[in-house]
Amino acid sequence: MMKKPIVGITMGDAAGIGPEITSKALNDDAIYEKCSPFVFGDSAVMRQIIDMCSLNLKVNSVTDIKDCQYQPGIIDVLDYKDIDIDNLKFGVVSRNCGIAAVKYTEEAGKMALDCKIDAMVSAPLNKASMRSAGYSYEGQTEILGKLSRSKNYGMILVLDNLRIMMYSTHMSLREACNKVTYEGVLKKIALSAEGLKFFESKNPLIAVSALNPHAGEGGLFGREELDLMIPAIEKAKEMGINVVGPIPADIVFAKAKNGEYDLIIAMYHDQANIAMKLLGFGSVVTLLAGLPIIRTSTGHGTAFDIAGKNIADGTNLVKAIELAAELGAKRLEYI
Repeated sequence: MMKKPIVGITMGDAAGIGPEITSKALNDDAIYEKCSPFVFGDSAVMRQIIDMCSLNLKVNSVTDIKDCQYQPGIIDVLDYKDIDIDNLKFGVVSRNCGIAAVKYTEEAGKMALDCKIDAMVSAPLNKASMRSAGYSYEGQTEILGKLSRSKNYGMILVLDNLRIMMYSTHMSLREACNKVTYEGVLKKIALSAEGLKFFESKNPLIAVSALNPHAGEGGLFGREELDLMIPAIEKAKEMGINVVGPIPADIVFAKAKNGEYDLIIAMYHDQANIAMKLLGFGSVVTLLAGLPIIRTSTGHGTAFDIAGKNIADGTNLVKAIELAAELGAKRLEYI
C-alpha cells in the first residue's frame, strides 16, 4: 500500500472563517483517502466550531504529530493552546489571534522545511490582526519566504488546468506599475517555469500579459512593454524558456481558458484575480512557487462578516488540500 502524504493545515485567524472551513473540509471522508491531514491550531476553538456547526466530529488534541490518528471523523489538532476561548469574538481584529495565526504558519513552515510533513495548506489569516500583533508581512507568503530564506518566490493561482502567476500582489495599482522592471519580469518568468515543474508538463508554454491597454500600442499607451517586458521575454527565450508576450490582457485570458497556455503571468493583483474569479469563483486555490516546500492555500480571506455564523463553505479549502495531497504524493515518489 502506497504511503499517503502527511498534510499540515494551519487553522488561520481564529476570529475568521478558518476554523470553520477547516472543520467542514475535514468532515469530508474522501480527504483521508488522499492524505493524512492534521491541523496546526487550538483544540478549544475547533471544538467550539464543530459544536456550532453540528458536525459529527471529534478532536484529538496532540502535542506531537506521532500521536495523530488520521481517521475520518477525527480531527487531529497539534494544539498550541494560545486562544482565550472565553474572550474570542468572531469577526473582530485581535492581536492575540494575529500572533497565533502567524505562529501556526511559522510552525507548519518549519515542519515542511524539515520534511516532517509532505505539504502544508493555509487557511486565511487577517492582515489587520497580523499588523496589530506587530508584524509587517504582506501575508503568509512573505512569512514562509523569510523562514526559508528564499529570494525569488510567488503565488500561482490554480483553477483546474488554468494557472496564473502574479507579478505583484498586495500593493496599490500605482505602486504595481512602478514595480515593473526588466529584471523583475525575467525573474518572474524563470520562477513560473520553475513552478510549472510541480505539474510535470512537457515543454509548458508561458504567456506574459501586457501591463497597458493593447500592450501599449507601440508606446502610445505606455512604454513598459517596449522598454522592459519584451527584452525580458527575449532573454528568457535565450535561456530556453518557452514564453510568449506581452499579450493584451483582454485576449490572453480568453486564450488560456481554451488551453493555449500552461500559465499566464499577470502584471498586478486584480488583473489575475478578476479573470480567475469570473471563470471559477470559489474554486481558485493558490500554490506557492520558489520555496523548497509544497504549500497551497485558499483563494479567499478571513471573511469576518460571516465568521461564527455557520455559513462559510469549506469547498475551496478541500480543493487546496486535494492539490497539496496530489503534489505531496508526487514528492513521496522521489524520496
